[in-house]
Amino acid sequence: MIASFNAELLRLRRWPTLWALIGVWFALNLTFMYLLNYVGYTGGDSNATEGQTREELLAQLMPAAVPEEFTSGTVVFGGALMLILGGLATGSGYGWGTWKTVFTQGPARIPALAGTVLAVLTIVVGVVLCTFAVDLSIATLIAAVESQPVDLPSPTRSLAGIGSATAILGMWTMLGILIGIIARGPALAVGLGLVWLLVLENVLRFFGDMLGRAGTATDYLPGTAAGSLAGALRTLTGETTPGVLTTLTPWTAITTLAVYTTTFTTAALYLTHRRDLP
Repeated sequence: MIASFNAELLRLRRWPTLWALIGVWFALNLTFMYLLNYVGYTGGDSNATEGQTREELLAQLMPAAVPEEFTSGTVVFGGALMLILGGLATGSGYGWGTWKTVFTQGPARIPALAGTVLAVLTIVVGVVLCTFAVDLSIATLIAAVESQPVDLPSPTRSLAGIGSATAILGMWTMLGILIGIIARGPALAVGLGLVWLLVLENVLRFFGDMLGRAGTATDYLPGTAAGSLAGALRTLTGETTPGVLTTLTPWTAITTLAVYTTTFTTAALYLTHRRDLP
């Protein structure tokens, strides 16, 4: 498994698609979390963005708000990008025929796939840590430019933000890995994952609201759990980030995400072990 982990990590580091996805992630994060809010703040409009005052916008740009702001970004678009990464990481192995070579000449299937999973999750953790550091630097710079006190988030709150973001992105990554194995190809895996994330969950939530008690099951969808965990960090008033919810309690959201991540991982390992080679 260690040899498979090192080999997969080397492949991913030299894979242009990985750096393209990471670049898109940072571009979206900085644009929607900071650039647009800062433009709205400096524009002088008292209702700059969706009814938010300039004071509320400025509060979102401060270092103390970094844990909740960057965690919100994982719900809005980070999950979709990491789902794509997971689907491409395993689905491309079928498209290129590398899984067939590895499973017939290399290590056993379970250690080989486990190495791939650990390599992808290592990259996810690295992305989370780098994003937090970049966001904190940008927020500190904005505070200095606007002559605001540089109040850094507490260590506990910082760890809560980093842990929540890792849990959210890790769950979506494992779903992408599973779909890539089921679809045995990158294109279909990415398509199915995005349809679920962007379309089906919203439709199920809509009908869940109409079904009353029978629709409470939709409160435990992956996206709802991720949005609720991000919503648990929310302290600022006036902010309305798409996908950030308060449907579940923090511990229920954490438990739900853990169950989904474990289920996706177990299913991916089982299918890889039991299915015939393509």
